[in-house]
Amino acid sequence: MPRLIAPTVRLHDAWLEAHAEWGRGPHEDGFGLTGADEVASRAGFAAWVARLAGQPDPAPTGRHRCTYRWIVEDDRVLGGIALRDGDDDYVRWAGHIGYGIRPSARGRGLGAWALGSILDEARAQGRTRLLAVCAPGNAASERTIERCGGVFEGVGETEFGPLRRYWFEL
Repeated sequence: MPRLIAPTVRLHDAWLEAHAEWGRGPHEDGFGLTGADEVASRAGFAAWVARLAGQPDPAPTGRHRCTYRWIVEDDRVLGGIALRDGDDDYVRWAGHIGYGIRPSARGRGLGAWALGSILDEARAQGRTRLLAVCAPGNAASERTIERCGGVFEGVGETEFGPLRRYWFEL
């Protein structure tokens, strides 16, 4: 059974395996990883995990907080999901929710399961309205967001290209 857990240094090797599977270039949303994070060494990984545990999201403004969870099964890191606070330009671009599933774990419904779980966590925090976005043509993400109750608002243009915008009313 998969579980959502807080990031932990205990899963350094498992996280590196998942990270390597994405390969160069693809975005691993839900992990809060920036180009400045050095995660290969145990010390660098520990510093990154500590930042995720209580620091602001690595958005350019650094003004809003973020709850990170890893999707784990049998000590394998299958993906990550982030629940962001705030309503600044970064959140309007990236959404309150961001998630990613490693390629070998896709097609199992893990994204929908994790999204439903993080929506429950948001409700418990008293959140009432959340934005999720995905790239046009990302049919799997579109289906996942819609299956969990996301209501399509439209396609918004951003400096990085168009993004489909969905709202969750909690």
